[in-house]
Amino acid sequence: MVTVLSIDGGGIRGIIPGIILGFLESKLQELDGPNARIANYFDIVAGTSTGGLVTAMLTAPDKENRPMYAAKDITNFYLEHSPKIFPQNKHKNFVGSMTNLFGAVMGPKYNGKYLRSLTDGLLGNLTLKQTLTDVIIPTFDIKLLQPVIFSTYDAKLNDLKNARLADVCISTSAAPTFLPAHYFETKDASGNTLSFNLIDGGVAANNPTMMAISQIFKERFKNEFMSIRAMDYSKRMLVLSLGTGAAKHEEKYSTTVASKWGLVNWLYDNGATPLLDVYGDASSDMVDFHVSTLFQALGCKNNYLRIQDDTLTGDASTVDIATKENLQRLVEIGKELLKKPVSRVNLDTGRYEEIGRECTNEEVLSYFAKLLVEERKLQQDN
Repeated sequence: MVTVLSIDGGGIRGIIPGIILGFLESKLQELDGPNARIANYFDIVAGTSTGGLVTAMLTAPDKENRPMYAAKDITNFYLEHSPKIFPQNKHKNFVGSMTNLFGAVMGPKYNGKYLRSLTDGLLGNLTLKQTLTDVIIPTFDIKLLQPVIFSTYDAKLNDLKNARLADVCISTSAAPTFLPAHYFETKDASGNTLSFNLIDGGVAANNPTMMAISQIFKERFKNEFMSIRAMDYSKRMLVLSLGTGAAKHEEKYSTTVASKWGLVNWLYDNGATPLLDVYGDASSDMVDFHVSTLFQALGCKNNYLRIQDDTLTGDASTVDIATKENLQRLVEIGKELLKKPVSRVNLDTGRYEEIGRECTNEEVLSYFAKLLVEERKLQQDN
């Protein structure tokens, strides 16, 4: 089996998968000892935007070559640093609204200095090929107008693709209108250079699950492609995909309002960014539709677990309202999601609906932990 963890983008809503991962890691520790860490049990960890930050936290080595962060520490990381990455305008009145609007038109809403300083301080000169397990982090090059996918696999083969983790994290988080684009260069031993002009990977793949699966075919199964039936490929993958939450259907935009919007409204409307919301949700949902259809059609639906809450309302559905109240609300949403019944996307309506059996996300994650521990032991024995 090849084990895959995928984490969506979503700004401060990264707290939600952080809660899920903290629970999963606690179950791994119950089964395999207190030193168990997420990176020990997944062959590939993929993350976009805020999910890319979490990916780096879980897989970057410390001085003892252990994961820099335990999953249980992710939530506190967000609670501590989110208000500094996304400082809130204290004047929630007409003047404050006009200031936000002017900022959205004239430049990024946040200058990104704190995030750059934070990632540089934490990750230093660590590079992609030093991660403790394979990672995949998508970005988008605005000069080339094409996605750029950073992976440990490619970094080991080509020094020009072995970027600093800090540069990759800053790039994949550079959401248009929120944070500035990021430029950097890589260099190989021969002095060749490669330049990158990058923004948030969420514009291409807010849900990086399909990218992770593609990497498996590229790296693991390429020599067996002709000898294994298509169904067997899915049976040999165990995939956990974590969303960061989405707005409740009734909370989303209506054509009555949107039909009157111009460029400014699509970019900024009462503190929201409709165009980015549409791209982010569409990207995440399309990937989930595709992967869910694949696994269901091939009779391997239990090998793919997607945990997502599509009922967020108000500030909880935003990516940057980093008030103390909203951050704590996201913590509660993550805890409540653990107690909710397992759901699967309805391919006709796009809504997440409870599946037939009575089983909570908490219970299925406990079972998932057992599978991960068993698979790790099999890999160690071989």
